[in-house]
Amino acid sequence: MLDIQADAAPDRRPAIVICAYDAAETGWDPVEDLSGIAWNPPGARTVPVAADDPDTLATTLQDQLEQHGCRALLLVGRTSNGESFHVQMRAENRVLDGTRRLDDTGPGVARATAPVAEIVQALNDAGLAAAASSESEADAGSYLLFRILSGLPDGIDSPAIGLLRAPAAASDAAVQRAVKAAAEAIASHLSPLPRSHSV
Repeated sequence: MLDIQADAAPDRRPAIVICAYDAAETGWDPVEDLSGIAWNPPGARTVPVAADDPDTLATTLQDQLEQHGCRALLLVGRTSNGESFHVQMRAENRVLDGTRRLDDTGPGVARATAPVAEIVQALNDAGLAAAASSESEADAGSYLLFRILSGLPDGIDSPAIGLLRAPAAASDAAVQRAVKAAAEAIASHLSPLPRSHSV
């Protein structure tokens, strides 16, 4: 008799953590059907993380990024600036309410490591108006982006970390399309896991 469990090939797809950080956000649902299985882009697997208060969420996301096989993080939120999707390229060193620096000795800004140009192109190809933005909005998204980027260890294998912002009036269907397009663009830059890190 064959041992199906032993014969199954290990999953060598890198993981992308996707987190809609606002508990009121209804646009991104990682589970598309009754199977209960999260959607995955070609060549990668997604790890959905639910919204929480920003400090707890920052710790949770940092923990996820330390897991073997986790190569990317896509934060998903809304923008109050304009009617197009934005891929935020940087975040300022500010506390959540924006009144002072979060880290007195840290850099003034942290830059996203996700492939911003490719994400914008993928959104446009999906029929969604999108642009890269260097404006850091004073909200939980910018706070999380800075905390996570500034907490990365030095090294050449930094994970791809980005923040996708949907316009306030965007429908749930448009947000779903945008998140999938962004995740697919990120996944296209990720290589399979080495055999020693298979999960």
